[in-house]
Amino acid sequence: MDIEEWLRSLGLQQYGTAFRENNVEAEVLLRLTAEDLKDIGVSSVGHRRKLLEAIAELRESSSAISAEGVKALTQVAELASAPASPTGAERRQLTVMFADLVGSTAISARVDPEEMSEIIRGYQNCCAGEITRFEGHIAKFMGDGVLAYFGWPRAHEDDAERAVRAGLAVASSVAQLRAPDGKPLAGRVGIATGLVVVGELVGDKEARERAVVGETPTLASRLQDLARPGSVIVAESTRHLLGDLFELEDLGPQVLKGFETALKAYSVRGEGRAESRFEAFHTGALTKLVGREQELALLLERWSRAEEGEGQVILLSGEPGIGKSRIVRALREHLANESYIPLSNYCSPYHTNSALYPVVGLLERAAHFDRDDTAEMKLDKLETLLARGGEQDREAAQVLAALLAIPTETRYPPIDLPPQRIKQRTLEILVEQLAGLAKQKPVLAVYEDVHWIDPSTLELLGLVIERVQRLPALVLITFRPEFSPRWTSHAHVTQLSLSRLTRR
Repeated sequence: MDIEEWLRSLGLQQYGTAFRENNVEAEVLLRLTAEDLKDIGVSSVGHRRKLLEAIAELRESSSAISAEGVKALTQVAELASAPASPTGAERRQLTVMFADLVGSTAISARVDPEEMSEIIRGYQNCCAGEITRFEGHIAKFMGDGVLAYFGWPRAHEDDAERAVRAGLAVASSVAQLRAPDGKPLAGRVGIATGLVVVGELVGDKEARERAVVGETPTLASRLQDLARPGSVIVAESTRHLLGDLFELEDLGPQVLKGFETALKAYSVRGEGRAESRFEAFHTGALTKLVGREQELALLLERWSRAEEGEGQVILLSGEPGIGKSRIVRALREHLANESYIPLSNYCSPYHTNSALYPVVGLLERAAHFDRDDTAEMKLDKLETLLARGGEQDREAAQVLAALLAIPTETRYPPIDLPPQRIKQRTLEILVEQLAGLAKQKPVLAVYEDVHWIDPSTLELLGLVIERVQRLPALVLITFRPEFSPRWTSHAHVTQLSLSRLTRR
């Protein structure tokens, strides 16, 4: 955070030198009191009041730097500046996963040792496959336990998210395995995040390994002990890094062996209901949009054309973090008092090979599916949703139910079409649904992070762009520069590239 820029936005830039000389940085700023401002040299009561109110807004805003965020940034800075250990060890913020096979002792008592060896090998392979898929590092196999690191030796900005997704995948995959007597297996997972010293070689010969020193692995192990079969539990330290990406159940303070105070824990129930990654991490009010007036004016002008029936497409590109999603949010805020139909599709780096993944998420949110809904309830909701887009035959509900993996045997006969024709009909139905909605109200269809789009959704998007020019609809597509859009030759398509803001 640039303190002097912040002061300038308040019209109090004259205190920039005083703040700098008193080492007022982001973390300190959020804790300033009226007495502190007096000591810094803010003698005016009015100026102190204005500063205190602005600081309070920063604390409350989810987009402002929180105390936890500053702490994390400070830790990163400490790690970056820490001298390398002669033993090869280094300080890191690490997310640690412990996975365990539930009831392995009872299973081993009723099966032959060779059979048990096969069970353990299959379980370990299952865990290894899912952990590796999310680029985690398998540190150790301990019989029926698996220890994995996310953030070492390779770090990602979303290691906590990767660990949780890997944990859910492990729990789901293990449930598909069977013991020799046919009974399903179950795994459970504990995840914690914190500062550790990692990388020092310990042991000898075959027992030689890279050790992790710190309480984080112990906490992950204790949380795994707490987890129910098939569940994933995360520590408070991990929960802070997840935003609303996942639906979490607060288990309250837990007394864990080896820890003096009770620690909060959360059970991961599944994917969250946020429409995009941006929404998941920015649930509150945002700071004022600065420096994007021209870009926003262009979007609003294209929206006006779309409302008049001249469908438009905007290709919004920019580097990671430059503000693509923020502009999408600003457009929605400007349209808050207008009557239109929003359709939000967002692509995921973890589902680039999942056919129509963004559309599946959109349909599930629009139909208001609940985790506890039966197949019949979901079919009822799906049919109601399709009716909003105009008349759709039973085949439409049947085809989209297949896309959403809803069993239909009790209501519809089997689909008597080859796979390629089913895919074609799915795309046709989705385009017709958008067109039906646009006949009722103007549609704002957003496709975010298209650089992660799957091939089927890319094909659908091409059909939507062809059709939308004759509809009262605006299609807004965001992506990073490495993605090359195919639709730039269309007259109703506008390219908009976000450049870095100048200091002014």
